[in-house]
Amino acid sequence: MIVNLHEYQAKKILKRFGLVIPEFSVASTTDEAKEIAEQLGLDQAVLKIQVHAGGRGKAGGVKFAKTRTQIAQLARELIGMKMINQQTGPDGVIAHKILISKPVDIVREFYLGTLIDRKSAVPVLIASPEGGMEIEEVALKTPEKILTMPFGFDGRLRSYQLLRLAKFMGWEGELAKKGMQTAAGLAKCFIETDASLLEINPLVQTKGGDIVILDAKLAIDDNALFRQSEIVAMYDPGQVSLQEAAAKEYDLAYIPMHGDIGCMVNGAGLAMATMDMIQLCGGAPANFLDVGGSADKEKVAEGFRIILSDPKVRSILVNIFGGIMNCATIAEGVIAAAQELKIRLPLTVRLEGNNVEEGKRLFRESGLKIQSADDLKTAAQLAVG
Repeated sequence: MIVNLHEYQAKKILKRFGLVIPEFSVASTTDEAKEIAEQLGLDQAVLKIQVHAGGRGKAGGVKFAKTRTQIAQLARELIGMKMINQQTGPDGVIAHKILISKPVDIVREFYLGTLIDRKSAVPVLIASPEGGMEIEEVALKTPEKILTMPFGFDGRLRSYQLLRLAKFMGWEGELAKKGMQTAAGLAKCFIETDASLLEINPLVQTKGGDIVILDAKLAIDDNALFRQSEIVAMYDPGQVSLQEAAAKEYDLAYIPMHGDIGCMVNGAGLAMATMDMIQLCGGAPANFLDVGGSADKEKVAEGFRIILSDPKVRSILVNIFGGIMNCATIAEGVIAAAQELKIRLPLTVRLEGNNVEEGKRLFRESGLKIQSADDLKTAAQLAVG
């Protein structure tokens, strides 16, 4: 899974790598916004909602204040704003904080990003001389304006790569020097933070001849968080659903969906197959929930509570293959949760593998109304009804 950071958090990290960012601060109240304007000496400012989603400008979450009074007025409008677009889903996300930044005079916008190329299994730098909100359109319609360069896991861009980048972006003289320094810092930051994505859009040239980062997106693969204690502390549970926040607390892999068949599975591949089979049988999964290969009774019970907290769920399918996982452990967790929460929804269970007979025996003797199936297709058909 991916851990996303807010823009202001990403910028704090980027500053440590020598990258140029306009002065900014973060406010969660109108009074704090007034104090920031005073402290930074701002008579004009850019205000941006802080949410884990793109498209903030189009959604009305980015405003320009022309006076100090207007800074406070716009802060009042933006703090607490709910943003809804394709990235957030129909439930949207609420902005509890706003970033207040000193404006800059922009001459030209660029795009710089780094990510892992899954095909070649190396980090790559992606650059375009045309940045801004429509970078996706640039990639789609004019792919020749996109430069992709692989680099090493040491986080170093070689001199010839930086020179090629400068020529491609149209940077010359002092501007080329600053642009190459920015790209080098970006690559180093990407590796040292164990990022899966680091995106600067837009990167701008100012009237003063600087190369400045105006927006930043940083996402970390959670498999690397044991090395990134600072980033762990930046996690914002307010940007995910209550179910996702609870799942993270219990180390469960949970993603809400829009169907009505709750799913509990062990193993990501099996979970995907289970959701596909539900679709094939005419239903729609309400969630992806992987309890993992070493879940205990408490973790399974919590997973059940998370599924049941979704009011859309009308039926539940438990599909477990006991390799590392003990089927009896799953059975104990499901039974405990079902008894505690007084489940009245149809419950279908398919168990196979390690200690499966003991698991089935526990279900038979539990007194719960459980539909049992020996294969996945039959289980999905019963769950869909």
